[in-house]
Amino acid sequence: MSGPLGLGPGGVVAPPASSLRAYLPIVVASVVLALVPLSLGGSRYFLSLGVHLLVVASYAVAFNLVFGSTSQLFLCQGALAGAAAYCSVILGNRYGLPLWLTIPAGVGLAALLGGGLSWVAVSRRLEVIYLGIVTLAFSLVFTNLLLGGRELTGGETGLVVDGGAGTWLRSPAAAYYLFLALLVGHLVVYRAIERSRLGWGFRALRDDEVAAALAGVDVARAKVTAGVVGAAMLGSVGATFAAHEGFVSPTTFAFGEVDVRVLVVLALGGVGTLLGPVVGAVVVTVVDELLRPLGQLRLTVYGVVLVVIFLGFRQGMVRSVRSLWMRAGTRAGPRTD
Repeated sequence: MSGPLGLGPGGVVAPPASSLRAYLPIVVASVVLALVPLSLGGSRYFLSLGVHLLVVASYAVAFNLVFGSTSQLFLCQGALAGAAAYCSVILGNRYGLPLWLTIPAGVGLAALLGGGLSWVAVSRRLEVIYLGIVTLAFSLVFTNLLLGGRELTGGETGLVVDGGAGTWLRSPAAAYYLFLALLVGHLVVYRAIERSRLGWGFRALRDDEVAAALAGVDVARAKVTAGVVGAAMLGSVGATFAAHEGFVSPTTFAFGEVDVRVLVVLALGGVGTLLGPVVGAVVVTVVDELLRPLGQLRLTVYGVVLVVIFLGFRQGMVRSVRSLWMRAGTRAGPRTD
């Protein structure tokens, strides 16, 4: 029984029920995803597929924080994740540093780059489309640096990761739950920010930047914070994925492999929603897998299916399903006539 002022047993502050309910969707999603490997019988193929699903979903959560919250169009998600991955691999291979040091170093580099891009956008007052062009240029420059710096990056052939070989990181089951933990962590951070004063500033900024500034929101600080946190999320997934795969190359983090897929996933699931990235990643992965037997026709049918889904869920699947649910509840309510 709670004591006065919301104190629980032993005088510990008990969180309000509304706080617990806010994180309930994350708990439900994490439990469902945790049970997936058990339902598939531990198949290595499906576990590997699940790892890629969780990686894309985690990327999408990071992009949702940056774009969905502050309207900063970062078209360099693969580049930021790749910068963290290459930093981690190079430090480990060249200097023999352990993963528990190299991965945070990579995350720090990604956060620095993301904050720098946001600062440039704020200082130069770049509109959404112009920031997209700048970050796309950054992505192309990063790829060219990887290809040109052959002695350091391995060029187009990439680098083999020395650290982590033969460890639990290469186990599909262990990797699945590791990336699930990363995804859950990202969702918790997203929800915590959303419910904080900073999240209020993000929403005001997304709706009207001028009005937000007049209301007292520090626009520069909010945007740079979103850039730093979102890029750190991308970096944590990118560096960990490189350690799991045991190999890193420019194609691993190419624009078409990361950014395009994340854009589709987030738009399909719902921009600015908590579970939109997860729902979008599940739907895209399932559709992609079901159409794999079609061979050459797969991409054509895949595109048609995605267009149909987008037309049916114009606001994203999460918002559309929520609207349908609310309408059904309204129609099922008690009659007053």
